[in-house]
Amino acid sequence: MERLLTLMFGFLLGLGQAYALNEGDVAPDFSLLDQHQAVQTLSDYRGQWVVLYFYPKNDTPGCTTEACSFRDNINGIIAKQATVLGVSVDSVESHQNFAKTHRLPFSLLSDSDGKVAASYNSILNLGVIKFARRNSFIIDQKGVIAKAYKGVNPQTHVAEVLRDLAALQSAEN
Repeated sequence: MERLLTLMFGFLLGLGQAYALNEGDVAPDFSLLDQHQAVQTLSDYRGQWVVLYFYPKNDTPGCTTEACSFRDNINGIIAKQATVLGVSVDSVESHQNFAKTHRLPFSLLSDSDGKVAASYNSILNLGVIKFARRNSFIIDQKGVIAKAYKGVNPQTHVAEVLRDLAALQSAEN
């Protein structure tokens, strides 16, 4: 009941989702275009683990560090039968350039209106400018948030994700 009241109050104020997603919550579904102009829908990944990471802006130092770390560790993530999806409010064209420049082997999703980031309580709205907050979520095969990370360190985050994926999958068995 408290969560419902918080949500209703947030919408009345025009804030969108007024609560943080927690581990055990169903991950909000979405459909967004990736850098290849293909529609990526979260529910299409049911049956797989998904690492969904939000980041502020292509080609900035922290975002480049984080994306390249995911790239450099993609084999370890794939070995854990997980998929990486990066999300920012940048355009598809910006994602195309960023992915090509850094040889990123995973989908970068364009959330240009920030609605998906808002549904994950991962948007920083400064009026005329919006950025995704540097938050990440591990989503299990059933579409449930298994792990939520807020304000991640781009230099160490992927190591955390790999460790937590292993622990989550081991606890599942």
